[in-house]
Amino acid sequence: MADLGFDGKVAIVTGAGGGLGRSHALELARRGARVVINDLGGSVDGSGHADGPAATVVREINDLGGEAVANADSVASPEGGAAIVANALDAFGRIDIVVNNAGILRDKSFHNLTPDLVDPVIDVHLKGAFNVLQAAWPLMREQNYGRVINTSSNSGLLGNFGQANYGAAKMGLVGLTRVLAIEGAKHGIKANAIAPIAFTRMTADLMPGLEEKLKPELITPVVVFLAHEDCPVNGEIYSAGGGVVSRFFVGLTQGYVNPELTVEDVRDNFDKIRDETDYVVPSNNGAELKKIFKQLS
Repeated sequence: MADLGFDGKVAIVTGAGGGLGRSHALELARRGARVVINDLGGSVDGSGHADGPAATVVREINDLGGEAVANADSVASPEGGAAIVANALDAFGRIDIVVNNAGILRDKSFHNLTPDLVDPVIDVHLKGAFNVLQAAWPLMREQNYGRVINTSSNSGLLGNFGQANYGAAKMGLVGLTRVLAIEGAKHGIKANAIAPIAFTRMTADLMPGLEEKLKPELITPVVVFLAHEDCPVNGEIYSAGGGVVSRFFVGLTQGYVNPELTVEDVRDNFDKIRDETDYVVPSNNGAELKKIFKQLS
């Protein structure tokens, strides 16, 4: 089969000055996409600003014969999101792909969290995706085509000590992805999410000694496939790390049925409620309601 190419396509990759974003941007460019390299150039906790990281990746792409422009606006404000999209339009005239990858960390156990640790994390991860997409979405709808890849995390899907702020933002991205998939379907737009496990600047302290096994470059093939026009799925979440790719999904047990349910019924049948045998994977809330009404009938 032929290699997957992106000739004529324009991609925005946020947080692309290093780590995962850089890897995604380089591969998209290598395969023919024109890329907006967005990176605030701050520290891991989101403080500071520098144009250098984005500009460096642009030079890498240009040296390889690709096309890219640098952008150092912050995704954390609606104005920043709009500026990133405007940059893409000014440089390349269209937007086909948005990879929401920008992120920061301000880890602290829940009882020690303060607004200055919570708000910036939500602003960058969750609102950052909103801010870029709300500017790009009308353009995708108008051209009847788009691909969105949101970067979630197993810290949101499964939880992780000291990351209530980060986990909440990352699980919020799953909800956003699911809604975008539903709303974008009739407009040729597909939205999916990844939960990457990779050794980067943000995770170096959490994964000492795993730099060679968990390279960012082993996440990128999943992102690039989900960004391609041939991507067959919509609204799904994929775990990726070290060359292992799996699907995360929300499962619903068969549960216990009693139209006259009492508290004692829940207590006495709790094992059955939790039993994962013959679980189903509803595609949307309508599918869940259909299951419930079928069981009640």
